[in-house]
Amino acid sequence: MSEEFSVREANVGDAAAVAEIYTPYVLDSTATFESDPPDVEEWGRRIAEAVERNYPFVIVEDGAARIVAFGFAQRYGPRIGYRYSVETTTFVRHDSLGRGIGTVVVGALVDACAARGYRQAFAVIAASEPASVVVHARAGYRPVGTLTAAGWKHGQWLDVFLMQRPLGQGNETLPE
Repeated sequence: MSEEFSVREANVGDAAAVAEIYTPYVLDSTATFESDPPDVEEWGRRIAEAVERNYPFVIVEDGAARIVAFGFAQRYGPRIGYRYSVETTTFVRHDSLGRGIGTVVVGALVDACAARGYRQAFAVIAASEPASVVVHARAGYRPVGTLTAAGWKHGQWLDVFLMQRPLGQGNETLPE
């Protein structure tokens, strides 16, 4: 029997749950290169900013309405030429790993980005996260490069994998 999950857009009221999911990744892993966990106020600001700038920030809830994952997109680069490209980021509660939630959140984020007219999505994944590479590959992302020793965290150099997938019609048509 497959488990049911629901996906919705985030709001600032989700900031505490997002902080709770993300903090262990900051403190105990190399999945993110942040060194200080953002607090609830900062997550509220990030959620509000994403919404204001028309970038998706999605929440995945389990059947008990518990937030088990989140994902968001942001402009890939600061220059205007990147306005149709996004970097996607997703995190799943540690106690919910292995339930297919990564697939749900990545798929929902890809769909939300395409619906907003973005044309390319990039995932920047620490080499220490092979499960994330697999989930993104299943969602249509393809490897496009490796940045050797691009990050330093917990006393080690870390490679970063770049993955990319087209959104909507990708580069087959002109943007609107």
